Amino acid sequence: MDTFIITLPPRQLPALRGWQATPAHLAYRLGPGPHLFRAEGAAPPRGGLMVVDDKQFDGLGPTGPLCQEIIRETLARGFSGAVLDFENHLPPLEQITAALDEPFARRGWTLIVPERYGQAAPHARVMIPSALSGGSLRRRLEEALERFGESRVVLALEKRAEDFYLPSPTGGGQPLTRQELEELKGRLSPSVFFSGELCARYFTYMSRETGAHFVLFDDGDTLRRKVEVARGLGVGTFLAPWAEVGPHAARIGIQRRPEQRSARR
Repeated sequence: MDTFIITLPPRQLPALRGWQATPAHLAYRLGPGPHLFRAEGAAPPRGGLMVVDDKQFDGLGPTGPLCQEIIRETLARGFSGAVLDFENHLPPLEQITAALDEPFARRGWTLIVPERYGQAAPHARVMIPSALSGGSLRRRLEEALERFGESRVVLALEKRAEDFYLPSPTGGGQPLTRQELEELKGRLSPSVFFSGELCARYFTYMSRETGAHFVLFDDGDTLRRKVEVARGLGVGTFLAPWAEVGPHAARIGIQRRPEQRSARR
């Protein structure tokens, strides 16, 4: 059976109660000291996993006491693990990841880390982003499975929309909000295609000012197809933000709790 780990702020937790999914609380950050900080105004969450981001981490100070803070908070709040949502690539973040690996494994807790830190934490699960701008999602997952093993790979679902210049020298595009994407589609009325390799939809257009563009985006159906590709390769754990997948929960395979199914009959 698939495991869906859903990231969301504690105040949105009621929206998840009717679904068979594990909450991952967006309530923690690394800050100066370094120390672990909980989001201001947030009621202390219990159960599920904690998500720790590094947006305000400056890389200064000893990491040992910080790791002990994370372990103590996990114990105190009854969490079953942590998601280290580290976007930066800093040696102290690698040290934190490595230092948490063994204590979490010894206690039977789940530790989920970014791909770049997968080698530093051999017991941890590794996030593989679902959004690609080129290549093949299937091949991307096959390479991750070869590198980390089936039990460690987690597909991190992202409902992305990006506008790329053609040619794209960096391989990166300009992120589009859902409103910007809909306005662009409404203005251009483009022919939209599906890429089986990327498991995403796309269209192209020309601008007098900036030339050729390539727009790549996800919807509920592309998220479902990405889950199916991963499932077909033996990947059964998915990490996803409720803000992006909530409207598509049933479509991507999140099951309703038995009492909810009975109430709907």
